[in-house]
Amino acid sequence: MPRDTGPYRGPYRPGTGAPPDATTAPHRPHRADEPCAPGSALYVRALREGRVHSREAETVPCLVDFGLLHPDVDDMQWLLPSKPANALRRLLRGIEEEVTHERQREEELAAAFQPLLAMGFPSGPGAGVLAGTGTGAEAGAGAASTSAPATPSAITPLKGLPHITAAMDQAVSHCTREVLTIQPGGFRPISDLGAAPPREQSLLSRGCRMRTLYQHTTRHAFPVIAHFERLEGDVEVRTLSEVTEQLVVFDRTVAFVPADRDFGEALEIRAPALVGYLATLFDRLWQLATPLFPHPAAPQPAENGVTARQRTIAELLVEGLTDADIAERLGMNVRTVRVHIAKLARNLGSTSRTQLGFLIGRSGILGPGQTR
Repeated sequence: MPRDTGPYRGPYRPGTGAPPDATTAPHRPHRADEPCAPGSALYVRALREGRVHSREAETVPCLVDFGLLHPDVDDMQWLLPSKPANALRRLLRGIEEEVTHERQREEELAAAFQPLLAMGFPSGPGAGVLAGTGTGAEAGAGAASTSAPATPSAITPLKGLPHITAAMDQAVSHCTREVLTIQPGGFRPISDLGAAPPREQSLLSRGCRMRTLYQHTTRHAFPVIAHFERLEGDVEVRTLSEVTEQLVVFDRTVAFVPADRDFGEALEIRAPALVGYLATLFDRLWQLATPLFPHPAAPQPAENGVTARQRTIAELLVEGLTDADIAERLGMNVRTVRVHIAKLARNLGSTSRTQLGFLIGRSGILGPGQTR
């Protein structure tokens, strides 16, 4: 029997119109520090009454996404409110992680430029040659230098989709051997660090090899398989539970990585050491990945009613991740994550989130050395 966690104004009856306090206006995405009025009102009511029906939160998905509401494992049609203090700590932790990540990027960028800064620049009478501003013999030397091809920068920031697209197009046109791609989340065509069009077939027709890593959730995306089946050439696709941020490497000489989460900025990397590092990272992940195309591996059988995907979710649960964090890590929908958690709870006989973590650790489904 579902436990009664508080009074409720009455059951929601499908087909009777919008649930209480719902708004018909479309919900606009927003940040956690800019709460919307309908979401705030529903969260306040959930705190007062102890729970709200899941249908009521459909018009304000921000409450679930920010972890302010979570399913009642005893009755999945209800949502329970998180304590404000716990929700605040979780959101602040996310901001702290972002700040830490940005600081790490600053350190890595500074380290990448350190060898270049150590080279310095010429000074004195011959300095004008490099800038093409010398006179007489210097001017002649400067004019001669302009005819030589310019050396690409080790790291070039690309801001805006037109610049990203142009740089990617140039890399595609010069590629002659192989393309390595990591695509987290859902399916996106190669070269899509912005709005660049797909160029897979043109690369394959030139004899290039293409290897792509996706997350396991892509194994159920039939358009992905159909897309690769239409290509002719040396194509391989594998999947992992988790992958890095998006990465494209051409001929192990130039790499592209996003510089922000909206893919509005990117970095074009030509420093041999950095490109080599990224290519080696891809190779290590490739060896750990499961084949998807052209010869997919057989699905892993469930053990004691627990599937491989549920074991992966269980590992992240015992690490203390929220449903939204797990969904982001695994490239899944938050609702899908909660369905798997509910199945885990039923299989292990759990009646609460805290008990579920304990039972996961005791059950042995994580394998040796993974029990928390």
